[in-house]
Amino acid sequence: MTALVRSIEIDDEVFAFLQSQCEPLVDTPNDVLRRLLLGGSGRLPAATAERRPGALMPFIRAGLLKAGDKLIHVQPRRGLTHEATVTADGWLGIEDGREFAKPSPALKAQTGVDINGYGKYVLKANPEVSLQDLREQLRGGA
Repeated sequence: MTALVRSIEIDDEVFAFLQSQCEPLVDTPNDVLRRLLLGGSGRLPAATAERRPGALMPFIRAGLLKAGDKLIHVQPRRGLTHEATVTADGWLGIEDGREFAKPSPALKAQTGVDINGYGKYVLKANPEVSLQDLREQLRGGA
């Protein structure tokens, strides 16, 4: 017997949040909702449940980033500078208050296009250093 499949409509902000919570090319929006809402137990999670660490947590543990560090992406032709703040649990908070577990969904929420957050975010305090540079240091490549 197959499960009945229903459709729902969601706005762009909810979709961006679902994307920030998914494993690309693995999770469907339904997988993310099931994990967040049912937690695998079939019950709604407790309101005090902690979220999983974000993708930048290894950078924090290695001392390459710290909570409160600012990352920027400059779009000179559009005259825009987007800023994100590293949270204590390795997420990125953007100007509108949303937080993302990974850099690319955060930057997509800011620019409106798919973009490599590791390659395009740079340290505000040292714009010569990108997240990709830090990632290479973390992997022992520099």
